[in-house]
Amino acid sequence: MILFFFAVLRNPWREISWGDITGERSYVKDFQPQNDDVRHIRVLLYGPVGAGKSSFINSVSNVLRGRMTNSALVSYETHKIQKENRGNYYPFVFNDIMGLEDGAGRGVSTHDIKLALMGHVKEGYKFNPVSPLSAGDPFYNSSPSPDDRVHVLVCVHSANSAEMKSSVLQKMREIRESASDLGIPQLAVVTKIDEACGETDNSLKNVYKSKHLKKKMTDFSSSLGIPMNCILPIKNYSKETCMNVDVDTLILSALRLIIDFGDDYADKL
Repeated sequence: MILFFFAVLRNPWREISWGDITGERSYVKDFQPQNDDVRHIRVLLYGPVGAGKSSFINSVSNVLRGRMTNSALVSYETHKIQKENRGNYYPFVFNDIMGLEDGAGRGVSTHDIKLALMGHVKEGYKFNPVSPLSAGDPFYNSSPSPDDRVHVLVCVHSANSAEMKSSVLQKMREIRESASDLGIPQLAVVTKIDEACGETDNSLKNVYKSKHLKKKMTDFSSSLGIPMNCILPIKNYSKETCMNVDVDTLILSALRLIIDFGDDYADKL
């Protein structure tokens, strides 16, 4: 239940074409990587426990397939999104990893995420916080191809969460620094915007008018070092049983930036 209602700005601080999803969906459906040696753009999602990483992947699948879908994600597995024709998939994939947790020995280790960025983690690897992956392990990929590497790193964070623990924030900074050293572009997706603000719960179209959400995003930008224009607020599909054009608008807007950023990086490999 939303207990507080926050004032809205007179004019939105970021423009978005609400409801005009045909062009965005067509862009995504026609997308092909520029680099012929890269079959798909690999998107790695990371963030605190409960931020909505798996829900984001399912929501993207919902939007592109035009109906509700559900996919259980386990281990380090590549999640493909099927096109209308069976056996045909979009040329971008997602990898979802277990959430970052407070304290040493809990959640996925930053060491393993750094290896994943470089493509050293094989499909099916189960992250072990107390025993990171090392060379010689059956799930260690010693010779990653351009396809195995991560092309864009996306932090997923809940707008409705309490203040982030310092240890979790430090882990996220370490991951960001590793990606920066590799030249990998980075974005952030802020979820649960409907739960964080009464005005946005009333209408998602208030997202860029909400003073509360703007402050949340500004604080998040300052704490993690991700520029505001790389932070994208969305609402995942959760309790809905049918599609919603405003939900689709925000997800497609975020998805387009994600694949464009990843494609620019992959084209340089």
